[in-house]
Amino acid sequence: VLQAEIRRRQALLRKARLDFSYTVVTAPYAGVMGRQTIQEGQLIQAGQPLAYIVNRQAGKWITANFKETQLPHLHVGQPVKITTDAYPDQAFVGRIESLSPATGARFSLLPPDNATGNFIKVIQRLPIRIQLTDQPAKIAQLAAGMNATVTVAK
Repeated sequence: VLQAEIRRRQALLRKARLDFSYTVVTAPYAGVMGRQTIQEGQLIQAGQPLAYIVNRQAGKWITANFKETQLPHLHVGQPVKITTDAYPDQAFVGRIESLSPATGARFSLLPPDNATGNFIKVIQRLPIRIQLTDQPAKIAQLAAGMNATVTVAK
């Protein structure tokens, strides 16, 4: 009985090695690993994200959340000045690429609803996409997730 169990487990090991040899890990684009979501030895499923990749070849942009009351003063193509916490003495330039058709609250995991009957008006914020237009070498200093302050030209 013991010999049969050893042979069975050896066969399972050979099958696992064969299955592993068929394994292909792909990414949707070339980039740099931003964060790994799995640990060595962890079982994974087909289609499960293993890591987050930062696409360094794609253009960089900023999503700025402007108050809805500021929307009448914003338009696509409008120039902006950007400063970051990382480089507070250095200004970057860009332009408004697009205005979101809905507020950020509509896209949140828990959108606000008014089931309690509480009708306090809160100014909403709209995501505005800012395309960086500076020299590529200057833009290369910026990393995904950095805090930025956007000032819109009048």
